[in-house]
Amino acid sequence: MNSRPALPVLYMVIPCYNEEDVLPITAPLFREKLESLARQQLIHPDSRILLVNDGSRDRTWEIIRDLSEKDLHFQGISQSRNRGHQNAVLAGLMESRKLCDVTISIDCDGQDDLNAMDEMLKAYHEGSDVVYGVRSSRKTDSLFKRMTAQSFYRFMRRMGAEVVYNHADYRLLSSRVLSAFADFHEVNLFLRGLVPLIGFRSTSVYYERRERLAGESHYPLKRMIGLAFDGITSLSVKPIRMITYTGLIISVISFIGIIWAVVTALMGSAVEGWASIACVVCFMGGIQSMFMGIIGEYIGKIYLETKGRPRYIISEHTSGMPDSPGTDPRP
Repeated sequence: MNSRPALPVLYMVIPCYNEEDVLPITAPLFREKLESLARQQLIHPDSRILLVNDGSRDRTWEIIRDLSEKDLHFQGISQSRNRGHQNAVLAGLMESRKLCDVTISIDCDGQDDLNAMDEMLKAYHEGSDVVYGVRSSRKTDSLFKRMTAQSFYRFMRRMGAEVVYNHADYRLLSSRVLSAFADFHEVNLFLRGLVPLIGFRSTSVYYERRERLAGESHYPLKRMIGLAFDGITSLSVKPIRMITYTGLIISVISFIGIIWAVVTALMGSAVEGWASIACVVCFMGGIQSMFMGIIGEYIGKIYLETKGRPRYIISEHTSGMPDSPGTDPRP
């Protein structure tokens, strides 16, 4: 059985993008929770809060540096440019994995219940290497948001992506999960679909999600749709298979239509209807264009994967982090 430290060193990994309004509010809350966990002897007193600046255009990085200078429990790294939420989380996980025993990733906006960390760490001490933070309900969401979110998870599952329903990126990962995850080299990241692929013992902790404490959401409907599409094409080939099945069905229907047209002509009946033929041609052209677009999306992802570019580049860091700027540790 895997031995675990009695008091594991925890790193809270918190991605930050243009969070100058909310970070001064939530940073003390993260600090208070870290102290509470240490008092309960769930974590080591040397545990830290790692704030990852994702190329923010406001004062976010200045606030992170100020926090680290005033309080040794705060550490920070800054990406050389904005690379997206998933890459920011990855950067924090990979840069902290050799400094801690366990990580908990959580968003900066204060919507996720910090008290769920207590249950996450208890589950870790009981043997779980992955603990998912799962929303128990969506009462705080609008009807439209609730419907689109539920459709998102159902659609992802039907397309073959293994995801945990109502789970985003609030999760605990042990150091050995992080070590295994370092061997995953995808450029197109969808962490909530990749983590289940790693395996290890896992469980879920349920919590109520609150309203954002300040600032604006960085995940409108357009980005959610883009995230779903990225997740499907990064984790599943089911859309390609659906294209094959659809093409086969259309071919069968077309073959039946050809037989019908030949039989009708041999019987002396005139085959009329240029408008219907034009509709069929336009329909087939639209289907083919859509299919080519889906195939092109997969080819584009293959193109990006073969380049092997780093998924993150750390341009700056605060004291307490490794002396040299970090880069994605891929071969």
